[in-house]
Amino acid sequence: MPCRTLSLSLHPKFNYFSFYIYPSQIKYSILLCLYICTNSHAFSPKQALACDLFSNFLVSAREREREEREALYVSKLWNKAILRWIWGACESFTMASASKTTTFLPCHDSSSRKASSELAADDHSVSPAAIASLIRTDSSSNVSSTKGIPIMLRAQSSHPLDPLSAAEISVAVATVRAAGATPEVRDGMRFVEVVLSEPDKNVVALADAYFFPPFQPSLLPRNKGGAVIPSKLPARRARLVVYNKKSNETSIWVVELSEVHAATRGGHHRGKVIASQVVKDVQPPMDAVEYAECEAVVKEYPPFREAMKKRGIEDMDLVMVDAWCVGYHSNADAPSRRLAKPLIFCRTESDCPMENGYARPVEGIYALVDMQNMVVIEFEDRKLVPLPPADPLRNYTPGETRGGVDRSDVKPLQIVQSEGPSFRVSGHYIEWQKWNFRIGFTPREGLVIHSIAYVDGSRGRRPIAHRLSFVEMVVPYGDPNDPHYRKNAFDAGEDGLGKNAHSLKKGCDCLGYIKYFDAHFTNFTGGVDTIENCVCLHEEDHGILWKHQDWRTGLAEVRRSRRLTVSFICTVANYEYGFYWHFYQDGKIEAEVKLTGVLSLGALQPGEVRKYGTTIAPGLYAPVHQHFFVARMDMAVDCKPGEAFNQVVEVDVKVEEAGKENVHNNAFYTEETVLKSELQAMRDCNFSSARHWIVRNTRTVNRTGQLTGYKLVPGSNCLPLAGPEAKFLRRAAFLKHNLWVTPYTRDEDFPGGEFPNQNPRVGEGLASWVKQNRSLEETNIVLWYVFGITHVPRLEDWPVMPVERIGFMLQPHGFFNCSPAIDVPPSPCQLEAKDNDTKDNGQAKPSPSGLIAKL
Repeated sequence: MPCRTLSLSLHPKFNYFSFYIYPSQIKYSILLCLYICTNSHAFSPKQALACDLFSNFLVSAREREREEREALYVSKLWNKAILRWIWGACESFTMASASKTTTFLPCHDSSSRKASSELAADDHSVSPAAIASLIRTDSSSNVSSTKGIPIMLRAQSSHPLDPLSAAEISVAVATVRAAGATPEVRDGMRFVEVVLSEPDKNVVALADAYFFPPFQPSLLPRNKGGAVIPSKLPARRARLVVYNKKSNETSIWVVELSEVHAATRGGHHRGKVIASQVVKDVQPPMDAVEYAECEAVVKEYPPFREAMKKRGIEDMDLVMVDAWCVGYHSNADAPSRRLAKPLIFCRTESDCPMENGYARPVEGIYALVDMQNMVVIEFEDRKLVPLPPADPLRNYTPGETRGGVDRSDVKPLQIVQSEGPSFRVSGHYIEWQKWNFRIGFTPREGLVIHSIAYVDGSRGRRPIAHRLSFVEMVVPYGDPNDPHYRKNAFDAGEDGLGKNAHSLKKGCDCLGYIKYFDAHFTNFTGGVDTIENCVCLHEEDHGILWKHQDWRTGLAEVRRSRRLTVSFICTVANYEYGFYWHFYQDGKIEAEVKLTGVLSLGALQPGEVRKYGTTIAPGLYAPVHQHFFVARMDMAVDCKPGEAFNQVVEVDVKVEEAGKENVHNNAFYTEETVLKSELQAMRDCNFSSARHWIVRNTRTVNRTGQLTGYKLVPGSNCLPLAGPEAKFLRRAAFLKHNLWVTPYTRDEDFPGGEFPNQNPRVGEGLASWVKQNRSLEETNIVLWYVFGITHVPRLEDWPVMPVERIGFMLQPHGFFNCSPAIDVPPSPCQLEAKDNDTKDNGQAKPSPSGLIAKL
């Protein structure tokens, strides 16, 4: 039989015990847990009963000491530190015992007594030799060996929701490439996307209960006669979108990532193809490699060079070619060909790396590029529109480099956290101010927040949502002239928000004590690209959290608010978008998008004025347009794994009609409507009635007997300013309403379907799913919130647009029994002020208020 590794952190029973151990019990519980881990195969009924009694004792101890929350918290930290140390000491220790005769030494020999004394001497310092000497293997056992090191079971190193590592991406790509039927197929493979195939929610619950923080066995309690808790998690899987450049086919692959020892199979990892299928009649998102190739092809096309020469441009280094997806306007845009219609711009200077090329759009040139074969298949110089004159205000670089002078009166603003941050990070698991969640990242969505929960005193860890992310954004332009009418970008589905993310800079993109996370992606040819410092995690001061002053005594209590911010920023052609999730101390979650970057401009004929935009500079105008974002929120308000007890309620404020119940004509009240089905839940914002929506748990109540819930509070919003037959609405039917609600269904991930690029099918995605009119009563609720901004450009938006903000809020509504922010401590400056305002006898000084003096 193969040897076994002592994988302490894997064993359910070990994690189950360790979660309930107090510091005073550490030295005993470590020994017992080691014994359990190494001898669980040989338990007699009495031994098993003893183990259960021990675990019950620890659970009871936890219940008895529940009021000592701080002590328990310290204890959990202590236990986690011990677990990490034990794993480091024992990870490489192999128990070579085919007959399962590994035994626990009861400290009779000298080495064991020494180890035991080391454990008992100091709870804070444990020798690795001490642990190793507590376990021995029977050297007389027969061990099967095959030249070298046998396969060793290893601890699960990645949580089921962790983003794929660079190594896992490489394995997935290599596995799919090796599975190609012929050399031609393998050579034609282009890897559009390699992402984690997220497991079922019960696997996530199992991981959180017994394998990874928050180590909460109550998520999946072990019932007598129930299912046995497995000793390891299912293997992680990768999902790949592959475009074959030779056959113009798109396929989806699922690869299982298994881990083996290097000496046995020639590599640390080996993938296994679980499923593959060719998806007909679709085009996957474009890739940066394709954009670069498209620009080179267009610049080398002789008719294009001749057209640019007519406009006075012979230096092709000045020319910028932005490849835009064609969308779908007619059968000519069908996905049988992979097409792009570029927009052309021209720099004024070629020797300035930060020259704003978008300040000189080239109009009148039409080009259609076959992106599969990288050839220009249609070209026409339709109208000679003179290039706009060089705008002296076009650049946005510092000071003299743009021909201006920077301000001189801006003093340094430093954020100092001398004791470090209040958040704690373990891999991708985050804990902060009673919040805990996991961070994920995908090439399409960018930042993903998983398993959001709030630790609420004696009620423990209370789930709020399974998954939060921005799944799509659409930017339709309002100018009917060519080429602006076809500028309807699906920046997530046609390109990818995550793939276009930045490497963030400390002090510029984020301030304070910062934790960064890297992101790994496949490139078009199957290599792995890493964006360092892609996601930023930090705390921000957010003004006053709450305050009240007693006007009779003059005494006041005030608390400063701080929030935890998780963010990333991406550039899609000319625009920048910052995506933020803010977590607050009073239980709120805010989603925010910050828009900045450079306007997409058009050129004007001399003396021409267009009503569909704003003249920015001589010969330049900025068309009106809209930005729409879709947030997908897989909710789980107070729902443990396996529970589906959520519903959605729409709340409107109504004015009471005049009559005997409203004799003063001042009465108004809230009216609630339960959204029972998908078609009923196609809703729009109504700011005149303060409309909002509440996700409630139908089985959990607060102290007043009301159902607990979280409400979605809209921010500023709009609907598409386009006719119902607008071509872009074929693919973006989800923009027709601000709120959609569906029951959770696997693979219903993107509101416009997985492949919106050149999609000929009308209303694919969300608008089609809701036609099933599924029930929304007591189910896993998924909210799709569509929010947008109508951008009428200003001169102040040029040359680079100051940030515009848009978003929404998730607020607790009856979720807590009182304000969850009441226990936020005073800030140090407030405590110092109180000390200074207090007499020697401890009583407050009289307030100098004139009103109080009169009283």
